[in-house]
Amino acid sequence: MSDPIFFDNWPSLLRIPLVGLLAYMALIIMLRASGKRTLSKMNAFDLVVTVALGSTLSTILLNASIPLLEGILALAPRVSLQYAITWLSVRSARVFRVL
Repeated sequence: MSDPIFFDNWPSLLRIPLVGLLAYMALIIMLRASGKRTLSKMNAFDLVVTVALGSTLSTILLNASIPLLEGILALAPRVSLQYAITWLSVRSARVFRVL
């Protein structure tokens, strides 16, 4: 049997906007909770984290084998580590130079 050209079935097609909306809302909530620094004044490290967040979000949307909650839990450590590293870099010149 050949692969479908447009989509597999209606439930899989409807999953994308629903999971997309919920995962995006969860990401925005996490980013807002971690502070505005995460969204502004980007340096190279911030760019890498942003790309990693986008990659994780797209995987959550397009891979039906990943449940929404597991995907959100995959985003949380990235946002938390970004916050922690940013916090450290503001308070430590050594960490700031490394980043």
